Amino acid sequence: MPDQSLPKARTPEAGPGKSETAPAHEGISRRRLIGTAGATGLVLGTAGAAGGYAAAPSEAAAPLTSLGTDRAMFHGKHQPGITDGLQARGHLVAFDLAAGAGRKEAAALLRRWSETARRLMAGEPSTHADTDVARDAGPSSLTLTFGFGHSFFARTGLEKQRPAALDPLPEFSSDHLDKNRSNGDLWVQIGANDALVAFHALRAIQKDAGRAAKVRWQMNGFNRSPGATSHPMTARNLMGQIDGTRNPKPTESDFDQRVFVPEKPEKGDAAWMANGSYAVVRRIRMLLDDWEQLSVKAQEDVIGRRKSDGAALSGGTETTAMDLEKTDAKGNLVVPINAHARITRPDQNGGAAMLRRPFSFHDGIDADGVPDAGLLFICWQADPLRGFVPVQRKLDRGDALSQFIRHESSGLFAVPGGAAEGEYVGQKLLEG
Repeated sequence: MPDQSLPKARTPEAGPGKSETAPAHEGISRRRLIGTAGATGLVLGTAGAAGGYAAAPSEAAAPLTSLGTDRAMFHGKHQPGITDGLQARGHLVAFDLAAGAGRKEAAALLRRWSETARRLMAGEPSTHADTDVARDAGPSSLTLTFGFGHSFFARTGLEKQRPAALDPLPEFSSDHLDKNRSNGDLWVQIGANDALVAFHALRAIQKDAGRAAKVRWQMNGFNRSPGATSHPMTARNLMGQIDGTRNPKPTESDFDQRVFVPEKPEKGDAAWMANGSYAVVRRIRMLLDDWEQLSVKAQEDVIGRRKSDGAALSGGTETTAMDLEKTDAKGNLVVPINAHARITRPDQNGGAAMLRRPFSFHDGIDADGVPDAGLLFICWQADPLRGFVPVQRKLDRGDALSQFIRHESSGLFAVPGGAAEGEYVGQKLLEG
């Protein structure tokens, strides 16, 4: 997982693509839970997915009694779930259109999904036989995000509208991919700070699919709950490393340029992707038994940062710039040449950058007693060929972390811009 770490907590500012606070019930105020760059990143995501950045945790540790009232907005310039603070619970699910279903059915499905997302994110029941799973809860920072896979365009007769940036990812030597758990026509990301709220949304989306689409694969993830630490801080991944220190921040002048497709796409870009982004999704298994046999010093050398506080091995605090040339008394580089944090730095990859917004996962213990655990790596960028791909190629050639992780599934999805009032996600593509 790239060293691109989480941005530090900041005071959120209203603006395009940002979640805004809105009262769930009259007389009850909602606090914002908007992370500066959107999530708690995990070091592993870096290694596994071409040097991305982990997003920042929600900005202030909210008292548990207020978690249910936090609300993200469905309508906006960008879809929710990209720059919002990473939630405690997440579900990723991919669908394939049913046999015989095409553009018309896909449009109707996205219309249903968008209305369901709008209602659930506002803390309202879904329109179709709501299950009441979340009856007693507020919005709980729920977000739903929708994207299109490469195969979607042939299935709907929209091949001419498929963006060049959605070309299949190249093969990497670290890949051990399960094709049944990769790609898909449609992709949905669900996040919430309450497990039942997240599950409720998952069931509603699945039910809305009806006969138009069937689930191809589904994965469940988690992160630290807001308020679990004494103060806001960069998250730790399942390897125990602070991860996300150098994630790009919305306050940076080139943030939108790195993460989102321009409002006026350049020549050759798909106009319907204006204000959208591309999501690379990778299930990266951490070989925790092997990792935990290393001494803390050896683990720090693999990553290039101190395990205790995330500071670079060259000294300073978590946010101190890494000195790549610093040597010890014996003349050895303090940050090893193959350290994960060194390899994934944007300035070591032609400026390649992405916004990482991952979830951890643990799917039990296998027959050999080994934990099936790791990172659901999700990174956002304006162009994966200039973001994810070059960094992952470099990681493939000599990242010290690579022997402790395994990429088991992969997907690339075009995530259009947000829906305006009265519109549904993807309408410009499906009705253009």
